[in-house]
Amino acid sequence: MERGEQVVVGVNKFTIQNEAKPDLLRVDEALGARRRAQVAQYRSERDNGAVRAKLEALTAASKGAANLMPLILDAVKAEATVGEVCDAMRNVFGEYQERLVL
Repeated sequence: MERGEQVVVGVNKFTIQNEAKPDLLRVDEALGARRRAQVAQYRSERDNGAVRAKLEALTAASKGAANLMPLILDAVKAEATVGEVCDAMRNVFGEYQERLVL
């Protein structure tokens, strides 16, 4: 995009001159480090065997036509993180990739 190979209206083509730049939110990197430490502590204090079993059940069910919501709730009740639940399904369904149409 920066080389002009991909046109993005309002970003690298057809921009407004002298347009005011918005103030971007800058998050302190120390906050990220604190959150990573909190998640690590959370994971160390839970029953990881139970979490793994619930996530494996969710992954297996994702390969079929089962209703996944009860299994998602079971995993969360076992203290799985949102990221872990998403990873369990992402391993089966993949991740959306936008296709470029030129």
